[in-house]
Amino acid sequence: MAPIDTIWLVLNARSGSNEDGAIAELREHCERRNLSLAREICFPDEDLPTASELDAAGIDCLAVFTGDGTLNAAITGLYGWSGSILVLPGGTMNLLSRRMHGEAECEEILDRIASGAFRKVRPQIARCEAGDALAGLLSGPGTSWASVREAMRDFDIAALAEETGEALAETTGGAFVRLRNPELGSREGYPMIEFTPSHRGLQLDAYRAQDPGDFLRQGWALLRRRFREGPHERLGLFDELELENCEDAPIGVLLDGEPATLGSRATFSVAACEVDLLATAHGY
Repeated sequence: MAPIDTIWLVLNARSGSNEDGAIAELREHCERRNLSLAREICFPDEDLPTASELDAAGIDCLAVFTGDGTLNAAITGLYGWSGSILVLPGGTMNLLSRRMHGEAECEEILDRIASGAFRKVRPQIARCEAGDALAGLLSGPGTSWASVREAMRDFDIAALAEETGEALAETTGGAFVRLRNPELGSREGYPMIEFTPSHRGLQLDAYRAQDPGDFLRQGWALLRRRFREGPHERLGLFDELELENCEDAPIGVLLDGEPATLGSRATFSVAACEVDLLATAHGY
């Protein structure tokens, strides 16, 4: 495709990779490739751009150098836009960037963009009433560990200790979730079920734990977004499914790391992203 020469850039100073001069390096990478940064938007101090703002400025490519949560907000907020979005690895785990570019870092991704070695794609995402997840969705009481991650991000030691205790209590004593339709897996449920969207559908992995040590290890894996380090079982690939809370309580979910709540029964399906993303990875 034709190389891109002008972009708007969304940054988030709280994201994991936006520290230690990473933003200055990104500017230098763009300058060396004659890629003009017409505007920088620092979220959340500034609002995310709208389609009308981008169109009025004549911008047809928005680059987002943030974590997966901000990426989710930026992308879903631009559903229906005629332009395209360049995902850059500006967070801690960068799961969506890996979907689009493999293990490539910013410099290599921008090389590909500058040479036209990319294509526009609309990847499959996970959808529920609470919203869409482009990189991954988690459900169940194990999602309470998200509050621990926020305390770690803020370097709040007192809050970290409190949130860890509450997350462990919720994960061990909270109401588990299970597949209702189709009926697969343990009928006693699981503390956490992970949804991973791909072109094949929604891959479901269910996590179980036998003792508090297992719960702590699984919680630590959740904090690092390395879920499959914990004991788990593969439940299969689905286009649509229904989940239920074993105690008829609300279901907690994380959409690309951001918390939300669903009813005691919830439907999840695979759908296509509703705006173009730029992919440079082999196979796209």
